[in-house]
Amino acid sequence: MNNLPAGLIAGSVIQSGHTPEMVKSAVLIGVDLGPNLSITGSLATILWLVALRREAQEVKAWTFLRLGSVIMTTALIITLLSLWI
Repeated sequence: MNNLPAGLIAGSVIQSGHTPEMVKSAVLIGVDLGPNLSITGSLATILWLVALRREAQEVKAWTFLRLGSVIMTTALIITLLSLWI
């Protein structure tokens, strides 16, 4: 699922109940970092890939997944550390 509709659905669910702050933070982190693992996970990624292909630059899905997993893991660790500090 794309991160925009997932964020909208998650935001509606979170606002309807008494959700702890840690859960709200976890949902926000997941919706924002999740698209780093999938080309179709974010509209912005799809638009960038279209622009890159217009410039004769090809990005393979496997390359995107490998790089995205490194970036997402690093960002997740930094984000979790900042929540605990």
